[in-house]
Amino acid sequence: MSTTPEYLETRFFNDSAVFLTFGNKTLMAGYSYQGRNQNSYFGAVYEWTGDGNTCEDEIRLTVVSEEYFKDNGSAMAWAMAQ
Repeated sequence: MSTTPEYLETRFFNDSAVFLTFGNKTLMAGYSYQGRNQNSYFGAVYEWTGDGNTCEDEIRLTVVSEEYFKDNGSAMAWAMAQ
């Protein structure tokens, strides 16, 4: 399944998500409530499907963290390491 960076940013704007363009990838640190005092941030990596890398070009999800993190910085660090 594919999408665009623009769509992701507008879809998750109110959900405390953070996006970062990193080389040929778009990285995401997202939030999904897992319960009180529980780690609730996850990392995700998207890659461009073509030669373009603008907010309107197509990207596809390649990996999502299986674990949840204590903050969005830790989730983004995980995504950067992929």
